[in-house]
Amino acid sequence: LMLERKEALFRGLAIALRATGARRALIAVENNQPDVILAFRAAVAPSELPVEVAPVRTKYPQGAEKMLIKSLLDREVPSGGLPMDVGAAVFNVATLAQIGELLPMQRGLIERVITVTGPAVGNPGNYLVALGTPIRFILEQCRYRGEDASVVILGGPMMGVTVPSLDIPITKGVTSILVLDKAEVQKRNRAEYPCIRCGSCLDACPMHLNPSRLGQLARKREFDTMANAFNLMDCFECGSCSYVCPSNIPLVQRFRVAKSIIRERKAAS
Repeated sequence: LMLERKEALFRGLAIALRATGARRALIAVENNQPDVILAFRAAVAPSELPVEVAPVRTKYPQGAEKMLIKSLLDREVPSGGLPMDVGAAVFNVATLAQIGELLPMQRGLIERVITVTGPAVGNPGNYLVALGTPIRFILEQCRYRGEDASVVILGGPMMGVTVPSLDIPITKGVTSILVLDKAEVQKRNRAEYPCIRCGSCLDACPMHLNPSRLGQLARKREFDTMANAFNLMDCFECGSCSYVCPSNIPLVQRFRVAKSIIRERKAAS
């Protein structure tokens, strides 16, 4: 998108600057993408927009909006707050490109670029896919003809979720499809052991939460305590805690369930 749709992206950026009243824009690019950095620095000069290309360290989960704001502006979004609380707004590349392409024509979103990848995909790549297209059809075009939905993940390996069926459609929120092979799935399906209180999850959490304690509270279904005393809703489900846990405790999955229940309770009340 950044290399092939620069014009649409800059139109969307100009619209976003005007809509938000922002005085300047920073385009954050990970420093392992030198071709993008060079292309955008060359494109910024003639654009006459108050835009700066800002290389950032390649580190997960650097792309989360609160992480970007801290890296670029050294401002911390308060617990339960939004970027606007610290005078910032964050847009991803796909959103800006779609604004720049669709808004001038007064069109709605009907398609988006999706990454299809994984060891079980014969022809991985980035594809322009119409919304509503069944996952099964996409995978057939990418030379995967399996029927096992348990190896198909919407999203990346850290934050993605397994699909219940290959017949569900692509929606506007889908960014990628990751297809694992059964050997990879079996390798990841390790047994869960009790927490050994090693603190690895605390070190890994970018929001400085206490995933170990939150996981224990989740097992006891103390959802209100998780939200009120331990700031559960600040978790953006990056999966870092689950990834580093030596006991293989599915922490982020428990947090997702807890947050879903909390939202349902709020809606009901």
